[in-house]
Amino acid sequence: MSTQSAEHPKHLLHHFSTSQQQAESAKLGMWVFLLTEILLFGGLFLAYTVYRSWHPDMFYNAHLFLDRELGSLNTVVLILSSLTMALAIRSMQLGNRKRTIRMLVFTLALAAVFLVVKYFEYSHKIDLGQLPGKLYTFQGIEGDNPHVFFSVYFLMTGLHGIHVVAGMLTIGWVLWRTVRNDFSSEYYTPIEMTGLYWHLVDLVWIFLFPLFYLIG
Repeated sequence: MSTQSAEHPKHLLHHFSTSQQQAESAKLGMWVFLLTEILLFGGLFLAYTVYRSWHPDMFYNAHLFLDRELGSLNTVVLILSSLTMALAIRSMQLGNRKRTIRMLVFTLALAAVFLVVKYFEYSHKIDLGQLPGKLYTFQGIEGDNPHVFFSVYFLMTGLHGIHVVAGMLTIGWVLWRTVRNDFSSEYYTPIEMTGLYWHLVDLVWIFLFPLFYLIG
């Protein structure tokens, strides 16, 4: 029985021959999923480009009402969260479970900071009436159809925010499994796959930040 357990580790699913095969399959599946995410946001970036080419002056005037300092803060926060996520993976590769737990907790905390900052941004815009479509009531922006800018803004940053929440849930799941001692230096694939997803979420924001906050 002990020989069988050694040859077939607990984490190895029955339809895989080796742990390496299972890990490579997981990576392939994750990269396919990330490709669909890239196509999704790529389409939105294309829509942004079209609308901005139609209303260049209005987009410039509207972006002045975004809080660049809060946007910069969130950029730093997500970059730091990518670092802590990478350190969590590296810590598990070295078999340091306690440090892995700390880094995952830090990543979750930074993600929460991002959402709190976004909440204050959204609340301010709601109070001013800078909302999408027919809900737009703000009168202080020069140019035609300023609601278009905020429609695109809320769509893209809101969808990104949903991805942040999904990432937090996934990080919380691997954190719980790490505390439960499910991973080791030989098996940490779920943490690594979560890291790939989180890096994509961060990368999308790296593009969103200059497109909305740094138009000028």
